Amino acid sequence: MTAFDLLLPQPVTAIPAPGVHVVGPVIGVDDGTARAGTWLAAALGLRVADDGPIRFRLDPTAAPQAEGYRLEITPDQVSVVAADAAGAHYAAQTLRQLSGQFRVPSRTVTLPCGVVADRPRFGWRGCLLDVARHFMPKAGVLRFIDLLAAHRLNVLHLHLTDDQGWRLDVPGCPRLVEIGGWRTESRVGAPPTGVMDGRPHGGHYSTADLREIVAYAADRAITVVPEVDIPGHTQAAIAAYPSLGNTGADVPVWTSWGICENVANVEESTVDFFRAVFDHVVDVFPSRVIGVGGDEVPLVQWERSAAAQRRRTELGLSTTGELHGWFVRQIVEHLAAKGRRAVGWDEIAGVGPVADGTVIASWRGERAGVAAAQAGFDVVMCPEQHVYLDHRQSADPDEPIPVGSVHTLDDVYRYEPIPADLTGPAVAHVLGAQAQVWTEHLDSARRVDYAAFPRLAAFAEVVWSPAPARDLADFRRRLPAHLERLDALGVEYRPLAGPHPWQLRPGVPGRPR
Repeated sequence: MTAFDLLLPQPVTAIPAPGVHVVGPVIGVDDGTARAGTWLAAALGLRVADDGPIRFRLDPTAAPQAEGYRLEITPDQVSVVAADAAGAHYAAQTLRQLSGQFRVPSRTVTLPCGVVADRPRFGWRGCLLDVARHFMPKAGVLRFIDLLAAHRLNVLHLHLTDDQGWRLDVPGCPRLVEIGGWRTESRVGAPPTGVMDGRPHGGHYSTADLREIVAYAADRAITVVPEVDIPGHTQAAIAAYPSLGNTGADVPVWTSWGICENVANVEESTVDFFRAVFDHVVDVFPSRVIGVGGDEVPLVQWERSAAAQRRRTELGLSTTGELHGWFVRQIVEHLAAKGRRAVGWDEIAGVGPVADGTVIASWRGERAGVAAAQAGFDVVMCPEQHVYLDHRQSADPDEPIPVGSVHTLDDVYRYEPIPADLTGPAVAHVLGAQAQVWTEHLDSARRVDYAAFPRLAAFAEVVWSPAPARDLADFRRRLPAHLERLDALGVEYRPLAGPHPWQLRPGVPGRPR
């Protein structure tokens, strides 16, 4: 077995050849591959120059598909030809795997000879990280970006706001982080059981922090897609500015989990407030796509509110539920005027007309995604039944805080993002798929590691590798070598045999399905 047989995700082709290349001290790059070369030089303890025995260059004609590359290693040289800067970075990640250098670089680095030709199956290979429920300091986010890059994932969907916390500093609205960024305590376990920990929790990212996160991700071929959830999941914002709510009463930042009845009101002043928030989001995040949430919006307060009902009448809407769609469309159209597209959870496809260009994130299953694709909308498949990584990993009662359905490593690997009943031209509207790491029950980077890995490695192969090449037995064969890479990177993943003793959470109730 050679190093080419242990690559993960599985490339399109990987053909070993006799011999090795002893890596010299210099990596050569051109203007379009400098980022990839600089990253690889840091990983292998080398330096970058205009020329060297490891040579990166861009040539879209030689690697015509976006993010694709061709890598050839001979005893005399290493040649990387990439379609674009992203392809160059993925080639660099492949070279790192082939070198085996995941710790402090050794004095001598060797590469096995051979050829790799590779390209991704999907253009959207995403992972959501929820920093609203439990705040992850900037250093932890940067580390998570490195782990996504190591698996050739290219979208970090950053869930920045929710009922339990607001993590985005917005000029002119200091209370969003001063008040909305902190809660007095958190529920440990799933409601209605569990206990409150009595410990304040919070934090936020400054604009400088977020710009650094965006730049760091871009250097690793990752786009950060920010999400500000509206009009539901807004209790933290209402806690900061009660005029955004429907009752006018002071409410705290929520300390529990689930679906909260406190939603934004539908006054034009409130829509304007969120337009200003999204103006700042657009300024900080260059992503072509911006997340607007739109999920889990209870109608209770709007039904009871005379002001909301007057507003519904003024707008000519027939039902209270249509206020949900109206609110989302105001923000989607505002983003469109600024040259951006919105991505929203699939509820927005059922509450009135969907604005052109909107991307639908199909999370409650695949049905909404299929319908949206057939209607001509782009779709990201992220069904909770398959790719919610906060869900429990086994039916064992020792599984820490066992919530949701059982999603084993094998289950995630078997997921197919193109539903069987989606055929014809509509298939092209599936941009890809996205795994979700919600953090109600993941209160530290260690707990995120446990939930995400190695299942995220399985998901990475689902969205990168050609569907006919995917083979669970072969993935399982390659996985031990990949776990050694994760060990070297300091990832506290869930062992294949079950959790370590220190990864257990005895006595903390979950809510298994």
